[in-house]
Amino acid sequence: MKDHTAHFAPHEATAEHAEHSATAAPTPAQAAGVGHGSHMEQGPHAGHNTHDDDHVVHTHGQHAGHSTAMFKNRFWLTLALSVPVVYFSPMFAHLLGYMPPHFPGSAWIPPILGTVIFLYGGQPFLRGGLHELKARRPGMMLLIGMAISVAFVASWVTSLGIGGFDLDFWWELALLVAIMLLGHWIEMRALGSAQGALDALAALLPDVAERITDAGTETVSVSELRAGDLVLVRSGARMPADGTVTEGRAEFDESMITGESKTVPRSPGDTVVAGTVATDNSVRVRITAVGDDTALAGIQRLVAEAQASSSRAQALADRAAAFLFYFAAGAGVITFIVWTLLGSVPEAVTRTVTVLVIACPHALGLAIPLVIAISTEQAARAGVLIKNRMALERMRTVDVVLFDKTGTLTKGEPEVRDIAEADGGGRVELLALAAAVEADSEHPVARAIVRAASEQGLSVPSATGFSSMTGRGVSAQVDGRTVQVGGPSLLRELAVTEPAELAATTGAWMDRGAAVLHVLADGRVLGAVSLEDAVRTESRQAVAALQDRGIKVAMITGDARQVAQAVAAELNIDEVFAEVLPADKDKKVTELQNRGLKVAMVGDGVNDSPALARAEVGIAIGAGTDVAMESAGVVLAGNDPRAVLSMVDLSRASYRKMWQNLVWATGYNVISVPLAAGVLAFAGIMLSPAAGAVLMSVSTIVVALNAQLLRRVKLNPAQVR
Repeated sequence: MKDHTAHFAPHEATAEHAEHSATAAPTPAQAAGVGHGSHMEQGPHAGHNTHDDDHVVHTHGQHAGHSTAMFKNRFWLTLALSVPVVYFSPMFAHLLGYMPPHFPGSAWIPPILGTVIFLYGGQPFLRGGLHELKARRPGMMLLIGMAISVAFVASWVTSLGIGGFDLDFWWELALLVAIMLLGHWIEMRALGSAQGALDALAALLPDVAERITDAGTETVSVSELRAGDLVLVRSGARMPADGTVTEGRAEFDESMITGESKTVPRSPGDTVVAGTVATDNSVRVRITAVGDDTALAGIQRLVAEAQASSSRAQALADRAAAFLFYFAAGAGVITFIVWTLLGSVPEAVTRTVTVLVIACPHALGLAIPLVIAISTEQAARAGVLIKNRMALERMRTVDVVLFDKTGTLTKGEPEVRDIAEADGGGRVELLALAAAVEADSEHPVARAIVRAASEQGLSVPSATGFSSMTGRGVSAQVDGRTVQVGGPSLLRELAVTEPAELAATTGAWMDRGAAVLHVLADGRVLGAVSLEDAVRTESRQAVAALQDRGIKVAMITGDARQVAQAVAAELNIDEVFAEVLPADKDKKVTELQNRGLKVAMVGDGVNDSPALARAEVGIAIGAGTDVAMESAGVVLAGNDPRAVLSMVDLSRASYRKMWQNLVWATGYNVISVPLAAGVLAFAGIMLSPAAGAVLMSVSTIVVALNAQLLRRVKLNPAQVR
């Protein structure tokens, strides 16, 4: 039974709001605009989390082919093996002044276990280093691989007594591998997974479909459907593929595909697409496209392309590692040549090995992962989930934040905005009468009117004989009068003329895109009520605070231009993109980027996922869909747009810490490497291998303590300024 068709057709801009069910339960997409919103039904996939960080495999950068679980498992085993290696190491024992126990074979504990650590724990770095070397793009992996390889060879030479060298680096090798595995494990956990978004999109499709045959209906796998098949889509079920309605009429929730927040009526001859939901009735649909040819598959391709294009940036630590690699390699070559020319080949070997081993400080491996780990923890306390490391790093450089309107800047539900009476009627009486008629309806508009009356503490009279008028409005008996609530189509049917003064007021409402409901008693117009998607109070603070930080604010929506302009004017937004379809959202992000702007996109629906992935930083509102959250690098646990400010402040603070840590780590090398090479040997100042290893550990402690200072950053969205 329909009751609010007329409510949403005051003029062309709101005609699409027509045909809403009064008696049906809220649809899976109820809450956005002045109709239905973007909260999606989870369907058979509810509770299924497609993102498992223990099985994420990255295809770009230094972690190509590496999973989080791999680093985690190798770290714990390496750590366990490192304990006896360090304890039985003569160099480490000498540094701390203790004597490790001696028993047959005890001297071989560090070499044997150290070899296992090198081959097992060091394998990712050796392979990664070889890949970087072949690609001629040295980075962290090559630097680590070089250091542990030199330490491994030098330590075996010492253990075997070859050449009389004292280069026992087994303990340093073990700790270096363990700490680097820990750092990369932490780092991998902070990275987002592109596959998660694609899996979440695929989850929108049902697993099976009801195919209609001459013998009746049969349940088949969606993969068995072919173009031309006839399927039955029951109320509340998702479309298994694209098709055309052949029989039946139903309201379809298409928000995940079109971005439109309201359900739309579909009848014979109309096109329906995979993943959308028939909310109230069953329909028969002739399949026209399956698999990769569906609209949903097209969005999947957009997400994949956008995520691939945004994952090629080189991490800050890799740039520092590349510098240190060239610095260390150059210093090593010069050291060996100079000491050899001075006639001391053994010293040349010792100095060169020391330079190459300490060239990869523990601090460099932890400088950024520690900052990221603490940043993500602090963000989580503020309701911000950082899924992608690069999102955190890039947020500080963002020039414009592009907000999706419905459900992000607005509440995604209708709200009574204005009331106008005719012929001297009272505003209070008008709202009370409207609430009395709407009390029995479950429609979002009806609930908004009842809620407004309740918030004003009005005494709402009882109504009887409630009935809906499809395409026009609702009617009921209140205090012996026939009271009707509906839009302009109701007035036309009743041949009632709206008073001129009231018409001027409602015309202004419609010009800004508001839905207008007229209240009539016994055929006479008493007045009108306007309803609009409520703007969040927090949105005003968020927009102003972003602009104070030198960041522009833009808004994108599928709503009519006048609706978008009204919201933008209220929030003082810099730029507006209205009447935008999902594919165009992605294009609008690209358009901003082509202007030289770095974009952060904030959205909450499946239709936002390609744009979220395309932007430098994708931020999903946590109350949105699984797909939006999977596509984004950042997820806001709540609906407060001010949390974006927390992300900006945290990004700037964490980036400062990253640089401070990198400066310390590389600064350690700039000082220690020349000393290890013996540039001050003429003055009697030499950095021994043991002393170099100790300083390396000290630099790690400094980096760790410096990262802890991030905990001082306050990220409460309610306190943004």
